[in-house]
Amino acid sequence: MADLDHAQPWLAALKWDADGMIPAIAQTADGAVVMFAWMNRQSLMETVKGGYAVYWSRSRQRLWKKGEESGHEQKVLSIRTDCDGDVLLLAIEQIGGIACHTGRKSCFFNELHGEHWVAAEPVLKNPEDIYAK
Repeated sequence: MADLDHAQPWLAALKWDADGMIPAIAQTADGAVVMFAWMNRQSLMETVKGGYAVYWSRSRQRLWKKGEESGHEQKVLSIRTDCDGDVLLLAIEQIGGIACHTGRKSCFFNELHGEHWVAAEPVLKNPEDIYAK
């Protein structure tokens, strides 16, 4: 990884965790937080190069271009880091208006009501229709 950081000083300026990851928050231009995911150096470079969000899928153990199966890509408008350089904030245009694999606008749809989590956003599209192959 030192070779990548040496070739790309902006990568070296970030604080990567012990696994070479950094948290990334995706937020629409109107301020809605729609997703959280992890990025590694390669996924961040792919995102910068291609203009669409590419994350590291911990479950698949591979790069994952958001929307590669669903078509719900994230066009990246800007990338910021927090003051410590250990979290990324991606301002995105959410293609199709759906960010969550459940068919909702945002992955952050559960809201605490008393002692229960309640879905506070509707399903916009049935996941079976999104992922039917």
